[in-house]
Amino acid sequence: MKSLYPIRVAALIFFTLLLSLQSLHAQENQLIEVTGIVNDQETKTPLAGVSVTIKGTIAGTTTDQAGKFKLRSKLKFPFKLVFTSIGFKTQEFDVKETGLQLNIELVTQTIIGNEVVITASRVPESILKSPVAIEKLDIRALRESPAPSFYDALENVKGVQMTTASLTFKIPNTRGFNIPSNYRFVQLVDGIDMQAATLGVPLGNAIGPTELDIASVEITPGAASALYGMNAINGMSNLITKSPFLYQGLSFYQKGGLNHLGGTGRDASNLTETAIRYAKAFNDRFAFKVNLSYLKGTDWLSDTRTDQNPNNLKTANPSFPSLNGANNVAFDGWNKYGDDVLAGSNTVSVSGLSIDGKANQTLNVARTGYWEKDLVKPNVDNLKFDVGLNYRFGKFAELSYTYRVGKMDGVFQRGNKIQLDNVVIQNHKLELKGSNFLIRANMSLENSGDSYNVKPLADNLDLASGGSGTVWGAKYKTALNSYASTNGGTLTSANLAAATAYARQQADAGRVEPGTQAFETLKNTIIGINNWDIKSATIPDAPVTGGAALVQKSSTYNFEGQWDLSKAVKYFDLLVGGDTRIYQIIPDGNSFVDFSRPIADRNKELPDGTYGKNIYYKKFGGFAQITKTFFDEKLKLFASSRVDYNPYFDPKLTPRIAAVFSPDSHNNFRVTYQQGYRFPGLFEALSYVNNGRVKRVGSLSFINEGLGYLDNSYTRASGVVFNSAVNAAVAAGADRNAAALANRDLLVKADLPKATPEKINSFEVGYKTVLLENTLSIDVDAYTNTYTGFLGQVQVDVPKGATVGSDAAVLNMLDANRDAGQDRYRVYTNAKNKYTNYGSALGVTYNFYQKYTVAGNVSYNRIKSNTEDDIFVTGFNTPDFATNLTIGNREIVKNLGFSVVYKWQNSFLWESPLVTGTVNAINTFDAQVSYRMPASNATIKIGGTNIFNKTFIQYAGGPTIGALVYAAVTFEGLLAK
Repeated sequence: MKSLYPIRVAALIFFTLLLSLQSLHAQENQLIEVTGIVNDQETKTPLAGVSVTIKGTIAGTTTDQAGKFKLRSKLKFPFKLVFTSIGFKTQEFDVKETGLQLNIELVTQTIIGNEVVITASRVPESILKSPVAIEKLDIRALRESPAPSFYDALENVKGVQMTTASLTFKIPNTRGFNIPSNYRFVQLVDGIDMQAATLGVPLGNAIGPTELDIASVEITPGAASALYGMNAINGMSNLITKSPFLYQGLSFYQKGGLNHLGGTGRDASNLTETAIRYAKAFNDRFAFKVNLSYLKGTDWLSDTRTDQNPNNLKTANPSFPSLNGANNVAFDGWNKYGDDVLAGSNTVSVSGLSIDGKANQTLNVARTGYWEKDLVKPNVDNLKFDVGLNYRFGKFAELSYTYRVGKMDGVFQRGNKIQLDNVVIQNHKLELKGSNFLIRANMSLENSGDSYNVKPLADNLDLASGGSGTVWGAKYKTALNSYASTNGGTLTSANLAAATAYARQQADAGRVEPGTQAFETLKNTIIGINNWDIKSATIPDAPVTGGAALVQKSSTYNFEGQWDLSKAVKYFDLLVGGDTRIYQIIPDGNSFVDFSRPIADRNKELPDGTYGKNIYYKKFGGFAQITKTFFDEKLKLFASSRVDYNPYFDPKLTPRIAAVFSPDSHNNFRVTYQQGYRFPGLFEALSYVNNGRVKRVGSLSFINEGLGYLDNSYTRASGVVFNSAVNAAVAAGADRNAAALANRDLLVKADLPKATPEKINSFEVGYKTVLLENTLSIDVDAYTNTYTGFLGQVQVDVPKGATVGSDAAVLNMLDANRDAGQDRYRVYTNAKNKYTNYGSALGVTYNFYQKYTVAGNVSYNRIKSNTEDDIFVTGFNTPDFATNLTIGNREIVKNLGFSVVYKWQNSFLWESPLVTGTVNAINTFDAQVSYRMPASNATIKIGGTNIFNKTFIQYAGGPTIGALVYAAVTFEGLLAK
């Protein structure tokens, strides 16, 4: 296949290098064996699990339960051994001769002041001297967090905003512009992007590490695309797993818990998670590891009953004050679907009414719809399995293969809520890594399983059992007049609320109701239909208008490599690299179609069961980074540049320049400027979704051919204003068509631009220090970002068979002509304005007495207002202030530790195409107590999050989150030797 040519070339290069390494391996030096024991300097007790590595190589091992180690390698004298362990200061030892029995003592270190990170610059470096802000959670920090899982612990990291869409699905974000399907924040596992391509998001930790296999987490807020390519413009996280060479033996983890302890809309429910890990190394050459975990629980519920279309809005009925609150006939609930007024997809215009003696009155009425709680599954689970095989070519390189598979349920929000059900993601990774190079190839396979879209499910439940909008509206109007004739003979402000309640009841007669067998039967029928827009008469006893099944499959092929040429270059350090990524999408007839087919046939299934030819979306990139130190390594300069190319766009150059100044060993100042680009994601680029009578279309301009939404459309927002003015004129006695033509200037032509990649210019300054004999650390940063061509969605209306500006086009824009006169589109496109946001973050950790530590962080994020409105709302969706405060002691008495975390953020406005509203302030307490049993290699942890059960939501339309209490036991390193 021509499109896979880069993968074939990559494979040829990969195996050519592999053969070269075999040749180098044969030329190694004589075998040397080094043995010894590692003790705690303070207690003089042996330390198990200490990492012992040969500096500058990939060779290493770990100490056993008696603190002993044995390391064999073919080396020349002298060389350095590096000893590292969580909670202790890293120590190096020079080995100059053979036959030594080493006795190493490690010094306890409460605050790790000089941790090594790799994510910021793609090479190992001190966290104090990173050119950008970076946070690291090591094994100890993860274990001591009161969070119920290591992934939940990310919520306590400075500057991180966590969005909980589901019990199994959480997405982090940094520095603003947050959405539940976060295209701008990249999540890596051992350097591999975990994105589910067609869904468009990394599915939390659905196929990531288990509790037993996580070694550390590194988080880089802000732009990172100068080294990592497109999409990493808001930040990235890298989940780093344990090496089977360094962490051996059998480990077991069992957690039991309870959630829904009141105020969340569901009864108290059990939560369980089980994990097992086994790793074994043979002669420091071959090693393997196997991980298996299973989590099961009752999901958080989204059931906020707020009306986001109050009666004073033009989309409601502001002329009739009796219709307010629960009586609003244009009610558009946060977590109700099929009543979507603001999108204009579920409204019926009931005209020609006589109210208070005034003729030709109009009511905008929403279809009744269904609450989310009746449409989604309450129970969720997550099954994960991975296996890793590692082989070392002496000290030169390590070859590894990793297979990961995850099956998950949950709910996530894109343009609409999606019920994920039996989603399966697989990932194959083959990696060759040396001390100065890396070559990696991986393939990701996605299958959406039995998932479905909640919005078309609600729409089709209404349509199938309640009739079309025209039929339903006629019944509603008849019932209104009937009520009037039996209650005073006319509709008045006094009886209008009761009349509309009666009319809805009559119009909904025969509509399936939640809790009935008829509802469940019809719901399951619709979920099983993979067609959201074509009428079907093939379902017995169910005149279904469409389905809701989400059938998405894709494959992602990625190849990347980097080479550290520092030893070959005399005057500076040089790192070069490149990558290729190819997405292969199987058209499903709903979200993705074969655009080579005629417009009328794109959503139709072919006789062979397919929906056309596969779609390919590609990008290629390469980078170079130069670093140079001056003034006895007090000043370090960074300069990097990257080029990325997507065949649909012009090549983009992404530079980064940075400087770190360290006048002494404690103080480190940094300044960084960088640019970043983001190509539209698969859904943003290539979607073609008929969803709720509004077709959602991708940003690539060829999709517009024959449709006209780019250059022959009006904005939906202006259509709302236009129709409101027309209705007012008609109510005053005007002819509807004449009123429309008289108000034509209220319609705004969309004139959407040809989409371009989103661009960010980022400037950052920061300071890091460790003081008071390594007991106080301070980390502060400040940034400003400017976004150009911000990608988002705007809704437009195309007048059928008419040119924008003509009389026919104006008349087609009347709500009464919705079906016959308009095609409605929600288009991914670029904003016209530039957007600037800015902020700062401060983190302080202080070991103030013995092993007592207090830590706190605060972050501030704001967006600068623009003087002119844009074509869509960008949605900054970030609180101004957020803070965490932690106090703990990992050993208050022997083997017993605790920690307590207080979290607070202020209220903020959440804006999205689905729901817009205020998210209230959050303030919660998390706590845990843990007890170590060294003789059994076991730890017992009891804790809870939001322990006072102060329920909250993290985004408008999101689930209500309450307390979660748990107890967990972990056994590690059994059968290690």
